Amino acid sequence: MQGKLLVLGLTALAIVGCTQPVATQQQPTENPISQDVQSVQTTETATESVTVIKSGSFVKGEHTTKGNVRIITKNSKNFLELDQDFNTSNGPDVLVILYRKVKPPIYGITEKEYVSLGHLKKTSGSQSYEISHKIKIADFPTVAVWCRQFNATFGYAALTQ
Repeated sequence: MQGKLLVLGLTALAIVGCTQPVATQQQPTENPISQDVQSVQTTETATESVTVIKSGSFVKGEHTTKGNVRIITKNSKNFLELDQDFNTSNGPDVLVILYRKVKPPIYGITEKEYVSLGHLKKTSGSQSYEISHKIKIADFPTVAVWCRQFNATFGYAALTQ
């Protein structure tokens, strides 16, 4: 009998607890998203200067590769940035390279034709690669996502100023 009363009491407590009115939040009068964007832009501008040197959009090579890329100067250093729309396939030994010609071959890149910025960090989303101050960016009109093991260009982006 005590067990039935305990179950009945807990059930009643659960029902009463579930029927309490839900508190509503007051809607802000201004758009919070635009406030956040404005504050981020102001903060970035106030703390560091970013200059876009070159940019481009990826096209398909051996694999579908999408998104945009840009080379920037920030705090006196050069970086290659892939945007949040970047997407490519996974593979072994995949590198981000700067290529010396406008259109890399799908297969058969030679060592003298590129400089590696490092292994691809992830197959999608924004990411950044520092470019050594020893690299003359003007000598490289193209960025490619390249699989060294199979010597296959997954995708590339011709860079324009």
